[in-house]
Amino acid sequence: MKTRFIFLFITTALLITSCSTRKKVLVGGGNRSSNNKEILSDASSARNLDLTGSNMDNYAKLMGVSVKDLDNRYLYGFINEWIGSPHRLGGQNKNGIDCSAFVGILYKDVYSKIIPRTSRDMREVVKGKREGRLKEGDLVFFSFGGKSIDHVGVYLHNHKFVHVSTRKGVIISDLTDSWYAKYFTGAGAL
Repeated sequence: MKTRFIFLFITTALLITSCSTRKKVLVGGGNRSSNNKEILSDASSARNLDLTGSNMDNYAKLMGVSVKDLDNRYLYGFINEWIGSPHRLGGQNKNGIDCSAFVGILYKDVYSKIIPRTSRDMREVVKGKREGRLKEGDLVFFSFGGKSIDHVGVYLHNHKFVHVSTRKGVIISDLTDSWYAKYFTGAGAL
């Protein structure tokens, strides 16, 4: 009887601790494919959303905007293809990619622009913008390791941005969540 109770207790504890407070959002395929991947979002505002609609409907809900406010459908198709791809320093493909390579490939494929390889060099070529004036496709920069820029992402809407997390890979996050707000250093447009 005691062994059965311990087994039940451990099983219950494992089930509870394996559940994440970070919302995984189901999203259908983008314009380029329909591979039905899950969008990963660690944005606190995404945790209780019911996102069971179409690809663009789900992205709109996640961003807190209307579908018509999503200016570039190709951008969301691109994100959908890469979402969840793991982080790898120096990586340049879906098997492993770092933040600046992801942003560079995104800009080449979605906007037909070639941009510098490193986040620091990207920061040097953008025209600075205030956070309140950001638009879909602008770059957002962070400094996790000190004074210099060492991380970059692409702004979407309502403080949401897509980037490559070292722990979760390609993910959508929120600039206002405490971790990102603490290390946010600026933004700009190309």
